[in-house]
This record gives sequence, C-alpha cells and structure tokens, in this order.
Amino acid sequence: MADIYTRAQRSALMAKVKGRGNATTEGALAKVLRAEGWSGWRRQRVVRGRDAGGEVFRVRPDFVFRKRRVVVFVDGCFWHGCPRHGTKPKGNAAFWRAKFRRNRERDRRDTRNLRRAGWKVVRLWEHALRAKARPALLVRLRPVFA
Repeated sequence: MADIYTRAQRSALMAKVKGRGNATTEGALAKVLRAEGWSGWRRQRVVRGRDAGGEVFRVRPDFVFRKRRVVVFVDGCFWHGCPRHGTKPKGNAAFWRAKFRRNRERDRRDTRNLRRAGWKVVRLWEHALRAKARPALLVRLRPVFA
C-alpha cells in the first residue's frame, strides 16, 4: 500500500511520536533490585567521561549505581538484535539491518568507554527479566553487588 504522505511529511509526522522508553523492562529490574535489597541506584542518569581519544562521551544507562561505579543496561531483544528472540522485519529490511547494526556498535562503544573510565558495566537482555529466568539473573547480578 502506498504512503499518502511525502517522505518529508512522513518524517515530520514520525518525529512527533514520543517514545516511552523501556519502562516495563526497567520496572521489572527495579523490582528485582528492591527485592534483593540493592539500593543506591538511579534510573536514566547521564554518565560522562573521556574516551581513549580524549573526547568527552555521554551515556545514559538504565540504572546507575554511582558509589559502586556500576551501570546496568537492559537491552531490548528487538532493538538490540537478540540472537535468541530478535526479529527481523521484512519490510524495509535494509533499513532495519543498518539500524540494528548501529545500535550494537553504539552498545559496544558505550561499554568500552565506560569500562575505560572505571565503571563496571552489566548488560542484560530483556528476556533475562522474565520470572522463570530470575534464578539465572540473580546468579549473574549477585557477584556485581556483593
């Protein structure tokens, strides 16, 4: 079906759509953190530093534990190309391949920059927050917060 808008009109229309972030996945992790008694975290705080080339970088992890110097990212299976659950849209396939590739490149760059700046980085897949995956999630998180 052909679009009734021009490319510029569609772009302007889509730019007005505001995302709500990944509130459900972040909320699920927040419940786990509270249940385990891990405190001192803030959500969506900016972490700044300098990369290897001396350039300033800004990253907004999902959870930041400043005193522990730990950041946690919850990567959505769709947006970050989960090898187990990520789907590949058939429409505009080239666009989506490039989008997922850029997301993964940004994730690697942010992780590298944060680690070089002395932060401990934890990346979790969205599917790791499901109730039946909770024991494995805790096995992974407990050493970080011990």
